[in-house]
Amino acid sequence: MTEIPEHLRKRAAEARKKAEGSSAAEEAAASPDAGSASGEASKIPAHLLQRSKSAKDKASGETQTAVAAAPAAGAVATATAPAPAATMTGPAGHTQRLLTVVKSGSIQDIKAQPLDKVHTWPHLIVVEFGATLAITAFLTFFSIFVNAPLLRLADANATPNPSKAPWYFLGLQELLTLFHPMVAGVTVPTLGLIMIGIAPYIDRNPSNRPEDRKFAISIFTIFLMSSAILTIIGSFFRGPGFNWVLPWEAGIFFDL
Repeated sequence: MTEIPEHLRKRAAEARKKAEGSSAAEEAAASPDAGSASGEASKIPAHLLQRSKSAKDKASGETQTAVAAAPAAGAVATATAPAPAATMTGPAGHTQRLLTVVKSGSIQDIKAQPLDKVHTWPHLIVVEFGATLAITAFLTFFSIFVNAPLLRLADANATPNPSKAPWYFLGLQELLTLFHPMVAGVTVPTLGLIMIGIAPYIDRNPSNRPEDRKFAISIFTIFLMSSAILTIIGSFFRGPGFNWVLPWEAGIFFDL
């Protein structure tokens, strides 16, 4: 059962007391004694009876009929009011009615909506600084216990065959076997960097969902896969003279 708020209970109790007091006053004033044979009537003025009737109609919501006789010369004004209508009562005799139920959330004043954003400082900077410290500590301890794979001293009279660049430059070295040095060393890397640089200005979608960022993901995928394929070919499929070889037949000509 729904709990009735305290202020509604107080308001209903006051209205019920007011209605009962008006009814008792009207009955005492308007109804003469049944056993009285003297014919003596109530001496309450008509305007007071009319005001009481209006208050009762407003409290009960029902229209009542009052009969008022205009006082003649030397006569006494009398008014007849019917008995109060029976009111419907609920459990334990309560007569109040529940006006409305107001949800608590509908009266709350929300001044600011939550945003799915955080500030660069301190949230992002603290995380990046912690990651930098962790990587620096890992590289420091790794370099203490593991020696770098350095080769012997370079000899200008004995060039190793094949002569390969470090693995992170083998993609560009592989491009040199396919295009002119101007194209492989300048044009292609420059175009790749320009495409990556203008991608955020072409794809301005703020969504983080992959299906909503098809252009940016396509550009990054093309750049990543091209670099990976060229690096793998230069590392494992190039032998003496930087010629094409199969690693499972001629071996792997690659050192870190």
